[in-house]
Amino acid sequence: MDLARFEEHLNSPHRRGHDPAGADTAAAGGAACGDLVRISVLVEADQVTAVGFDASGCGAALAAGSAAVSLVDGRHVLEAARIGTREISDELGGLSPGKLHAADLAADALARALGAAVRRGGDSALEANRTLVAMSGGVDSAVAALLTTRAGRESVGVTLELWRDPENDAEASCCSATAVRQARALAHSLDMPHFTLDLRDEFRAGVVQPFLDGYARGETPNPCVLCNGNIRLDAMLDFAESLGAAELATGHYARRTDDGLLQAAAHAAKDQAYMLAGLGPASVARMRFPLGEIDKPQVRALARDAGLAVADKRESQDLCFLAGTGKARFLARHADLQNRPGPIVDATGREVGRHSGHHLFTVGQRRGVGVASTEPLYVTATDAATNTVTVGPRPKLSTTAVRLRDTVLHRPATEVDAVKLRYRSQAIPCRVDSDSGTRAEGDLVLTLIEPADAAAPGQAAVLLRGDAVAGWGTISAQR
Repeated sequence: MDLARFEEHLNSPHRRGHDPAGADTAAAGGAACGDLVRISVLVEADQVTAVGFDASGCGAALAAGSAAVSLVDGRHVLEAARIGTREISDELGGLSPGKLHAADLAADALARALGAAVRRGGDSALEANRTLVAMSGGVDSAVAALLTTRAGRESVGVTLELWRDPENDAEASCCSATAVRQARALAHSLDMPHFTLDLRDEFRAGVVQPFLDGYARGETPNPCVLCNGNIRLDAMLDFAESLGAAELATGHYARRTDDGLLQAAAHAAKDQAYMLAGLGPASVARMRFPLGEIDKPQVRALARDAGLAVADKRESQDLCFLAGTGKARFLARHADLQNRPGPIVDATGREVGRHSGHHLFTVGQRRGVGVASTEPLYVTATDAATNTVTVGPRPKLSTTAVRLRDTVLHRPATEVDAVKLRYRSQAIPCRVDSDSGTRAEGDLVLTLIEPADAAAPGQAAVLLRGDAVAGWGTISAQR
């Protein structure tokens, strides 16, 4: 470690306490570690024209904040976005492992401030060869970035910070501060600029709150379709425009049809078109899916060959905001849905057991029903108003008609020939009921050509034309 360089920033910090008019400010650190770095940047015409910072805690945090703003002062915004932990540490003469945390905090604050500045006031001219790449810190998005770069595109990384909860497993959550830091390191290892977008307020209001409200109503919501269609990808598409990027690439396993619809991936085992169904055609037209034609083993092989640190990183199976936190505890903490004993009844209304709360059950559930029977019992309905769970044998789940609300169609209803009622379910041949009746605008009734089980209210129903997404809606009730 070069102590002279460290002491220079410690004793004569660059632009400490400066608060440029019109600048965007972001912070990192705080209660958990005691160290806090706050950085302000003013971006005008793609240049960082003014900077400032402040820090509290250890001396290393102060020195790191000074190093970060000195490195980006006067630079083009894309060059500034190449500054991370390593560059800050080098500017300080090489931090020891015990002090490297300070450089992490300064890099976090800088990436957030740069992201906020571009998001609010970016006005870059469109660069036809520039692609924004969504990076989560996992292997799929890392390989998407790798393939985009190898295709000769000018690639720029962006990661969203969506949720922060001390009970989450930061290593398993794709939207935590830890994941953001890992994504930035991956981007920089591929010689890509990287920005962080803090969307925690939008995510809480537009995804988590509807999820909580849905469970309170007795539904089983699917927040991922809502998040991809209304929060995450639209925000990144807007950010791409601010950066002058012609398109957004993601690590999703999906494709696009010649006429602009979202299409299933070539390998069905990893297909994620269902989760992206909330995207409209205008958004799909600006997106690239580098993994659409390959499978997971190929993705991991590409990552290993390229020496990417995440080549064998495990996949999280939880919702990002539930990573490491049980659903029951999450609902109790964030929606005050506490244990509330109630009856379990059969189709005749006869009580056959007791439960701890209707919100802990979903239509189609078999495990954990807790009722002794000579045949397997499934949850066939939940009623929030009476706190009742209804169970029955599997045939009671079967339906040939499903009502949808808030339906969005990208093609005429006559082109819809199948529906997926859950993410991993098989597509079921169907037709859209032509009888409008007294349904509200956005409501549809699907007639299923084959009986289906477990059409759970709150889940997304993705309407298909072949293997392309023709629209989607939310399951509201069986008929």
